[in-house]
Amino acid sequence: MKEHILVVGGYGHVGQQICRKLGNIYPGKVIAAGRSSNKAVEFCDTTNGTVIPLELDITKPLPTDLFDTIKLVVMCLDQKDTNFVRACFSNQVYYIDISADYSFLREIESLEAVVDNHGAAAVLSVGLAPGLTNLLASHVKSYLDYTEEIDIYVMLGLGDQHGTAAIEWTIDNVNKKFHIYSNREMMKVEALSDGKKTYFGKEIGKRTGYRFNFSDQHSLSRTLQVPTVSTRICFDSSFNMNIFLLLKRIGIFHFIKYRFFRKIMVGLFSKIRSGKEIYALKLDVFGKIGGKKVIAECDIHGRKEASITATIAARVCEKLYTAKGLKGVYHLEELFDISSFYPDITAPKVRITEVSKRN
Repeated sequence: MKEHILVVGGYGHVGQQICRKLGNIYPGKVIAAGRSSNKAVEFCDTTNGTVIPLELDITKPLPTDLFDTIKLVVMCLDQKDTNFVRACFSNQVYYIDISADYSFLREIESLEAVVDNHGAAAVLSVGLAPGLTNLLASHVKSYLDYTEEIDIYVMLGLGDQHGTAAIEWTIDNVNKKFHIYSNREMMKVEALSDGKKTYFGKEIGKRTGYRFNFSDQHSLSRTLQVPTVSTRICFDSSFNMNIFLLLKRIGIFHFIKYRFFRKIMVGLFSKIRSGKEIYALKLDVFGKIGGKKVIAECDIHGRKEASITATIAARVCEKLYTAKGLKGVYHLEELFDISSFYPDITAPKVRITEVSKRN
């Protein structure tokens, strides 16, 4: 009987929190999997038996009976190919991915036919950004008759504890150039360029965000049919943000192509605790209502980025665990709206202003 939930990377920073949340709901049916048997056992020993350990290396041939009892997989690791994802689909296993790497998510999107043939389903863009940003974009867009542009701002607190995978992804993308849709045409942009100010509310004030290769801007242009979508990053401390920009400007991040230097940088950033344990999302959505040009604004603040990612992932798991007949590859906003995650997320307020009357 398929009744278990397999969390790959289940003893990692985010994976542990997902396992704990799911273990409280489905005790004894949640499996924390990873390459290190010792780490899996060590973590599971702290869960009072609600989570089961499993040694699993998804880059190697999989045990033939792996999916016999697996109903759902939550992927907390970055992957280099889709072999494991295909194995999930072939065994009619639901698949959830918290990755922010759109190049890989795009590969999963291309497996739509495989998913349909086997009667499986995948939910992508599960987390903070992508994830909560997708839900907010869909929510704010619903207030407008026509949406022309969505600007997403992701503020991260450097006082928060970020997992190794998240830090590696951030560092690896600092020097990246990538394509976005601008007026429905592909435009090449560079990470940490094109600074743009926005207002995060009284508590935080104004911040300047800089382009970054978050996957939400790539998928939302298609799923929401919006001509222009951009996502920018900033830190809670403007001083820290300026230091980060300076390091890029003088070329420090060019050395991350060397494994030794990359390891040093990841280690340094994992030890930084000079900000707060907060995150904030801000959306500026431009469009029309009744023929008048407007801007619709919305923001959400919270604490501990990994915790909200785990909360969203666990809630999606709950929904899929009881789903019947679901097939296809979806991004979060295609199956859920933001109200699906209340009260874990405070209902956001949308402020609409005519562009001509805006200060």
